[in-house]
Amino acid sequence: MVKLYRCIICGDAYIGVSPPPNCPFCGAHVGYILEAKEAQVNFDVPLSAKDQTNVEHALKVEISNSAFYACAANQTNDPEGKILFKALGKVEAEHASIWRKILKLGSVPPGSDACHTENVENLKESHERETRAIAFYRKSAAEADHPRIRQLFEALVEVETDHLQLSEERL
Repeated sequence: MVKLYRCIICGDAYIGVSPPPNCPFCGAHVGYILEAKEAQVNFDVPLSAKDQTNVEHALKVEISNSAFYACAANQTNDPEGKILFKALGKVEAEHASIWRKILKLGSVPPGSDACHTENVENLKESHERETRAIAFYRKSAAEADHPRIRQLFEALVEVETDHLQLSEERL
């Protein structure tokens, strides 16, 4: 029987017979995807000064990474690379949207990061970007004052680790 599921990380809905192994929007792992009627999704979180600073930085990271991947999808010289970078760009844009909701911003500011034409150079940069994001998100999760902020950072560590593995497999 088809059911309605909801990702408690990004809040987006999914219709299917079972939950997907990863959220098709933000990449969160299956443990964060619940039947919609059971999913408690909250973006109205009081932010301590530390959480505010980390969430604002996370938004900048995701905007930057989304812009880089969009550029790479258009510029890379490898057909599979174009597909990979387009998919990664969509997920990173969704991550930016998560932080936008937490910060109560009307929209996500555009990014303008440059990229390379050589696929291997884009893969190397992807690896560096994902490594930095994982380190920052781990640190931010450990420092988080609010459990929801900790949950978001922990979930995104998992997703960015998946992205890191994708770039490592192709280097």
